[in-house]
Amino acid sequence: MTDRVLTATSHPHPTGPTLITVAGELDYYTAAHLRKALEETTFTADGVIIDLTDLTYCDSTGITVLVTAYHRARASDTPLALAGLNPDLDRVFGIVGLHDVFASYSTVEEAVAAL
Repeated sequence: MTDRVLTATSHPHPTGPTLITVAGELDYYTAAHLRKALEETTFTADGVIIDLTDLTYCDSTGITVLVTAYHRARASDTPLALAGLNPDLDRVFGIVGLHDVFASYSTVEEAVAAL
């Protein structure tokens, strides 16, 4: 395994939703960090925002973790938004049709306002 690093921290946003901030490389080796942060997050009507501004890489395993979060949000009637997709990830989301699945915004504050 190479020196891949990912952090995923969860904290409440002052306006109510839970903000999960993800930084580093999201792949097969690091996806467990985001998966754990999501499992420890309570999905409520206030919503969940996953901030990907500092995500530098995401493979199919990472996308699977995000899709799993989407399904959990739908099952619990929780608004879910992504913020800060970099151009590469935005392109991948477009190619595989995930723009039709996820609400995504340029910034966390845009996502907060939309929830």
